[in-house]
Amino acid sequence: MAGKFELLALENPLLDIQAQADDALLEKYGLKANDAILAEEKHMGIYQDLESRDAKFIAGGAAQNTARGAQYMLPADSVVYLGCVGKDKYADQLRAANEKAGLRTEYLVDEKEPTGRCGVVITGHNRSMVTHLAAANNYKITHLQSPEIWDLAKAAKYFYVGGYHLTVCVPAILALAEEAAAQNKVFSFGMGAPFIAQFFKEPLDQTTPYWDYVFMNETEAATWAGSHDHSDLTEKNTDKIARIIADLPKKNEKRKRVVVISQGTEPTIVAVQGESDVKAYPVHEVAAKDIVDTNGAGDAFAGGFLSGVVQSQSIAECVDRGQWLAAKGIQELGPSYPFPKQTYSS
Repeated sequence: MAGKFELLALENPLLDIQAQADDALLEKYGLKANDAILAEEKHMGIYQDLESRDAKFIAGGAAQNTARGAQYMLPADSVVYLGCVGKDKYADQLRAANEKAGLRTEYLVDEKEPTGRCGVVITGHNRSMVTHLAAANNYKITHLQSPEIWDLAKAAKYFYVGGYHLTVCVPAILALAEEAAAQNKVFSFGMGAPFIAQFFKEPLDQTTPYWDYVFMNETEAATWAGSHDHSDLTEKNTDKIARIIADLPKKNEKRKRVVVISQGTEPTIVAVQGESDVKAYPVHEVAAKDIVDTNGAGDAFAGGFLSGVVQSQSIAECVDRGQWLAAKGIQELGPSYPFPKQTYSS
């Protein structure tokens, strides 16, 4: 049975340019082995450097990965994704990848800027990501407010916004957040990267009261704590951080906030607003020899989890669905999911 585009996602569509590299390339551009940053002028040469290293071109952008993941586990026509792309071959590649995944895209097309790119420097199991937003940086709320797009938003029952969009169009995020709160829909948010809480704290905090579900990893959680007067808490205190975030003031009091913190191979932490018991869920183990690419694992987890939310599953099953999809995703050159499509079983 086909869906009715119940889940609408918004963020920054990017084409990932991935290549194996070495410490010398990281040093050339002043990069950490495991990190995610926005490109500055000094980084612009990295995309050509990666292309010269037999690069792979893969549809990316955190929320776009999550949207594809949710659609992977939901009935056809369940998810629609919004963002801004250029008028070029890279946008065509994104559309083709999403069409294959069954994900509906409604892109705003920028006539001047190229489609955004994310350079992914692979060293062993490490990934350093350098994002040049380009057209993705030019999303406008007028696109969301256009009758055909806003009709999709009104029809959707679940929203997912990736944190990277805080650098682009906060009014669009807040429009979806207000719609969710007013109509008792679900508003979910993915932190995206540590720098969001560090350098975009003000717009981040504008969205916080609307979070029904919020996803982050342990580093993002610790960074959030450090920027919100809890610098005594570290990655070793994710349970306490989850509890604090869960109990922050909330706009829609009809729904309890659920905070989900993934920790790589360590258990996933879940705190629910008003409930003292913070739960830990062991992850699905994947043998080291079977791991191909960990890029997008968190995005896959959020997609799997949200597929459970859309289908009104328990938190335990939502976590299991997220871990299942993440485990499948890291066995592919990512961020991607296995085809022929595999069917989830708990």
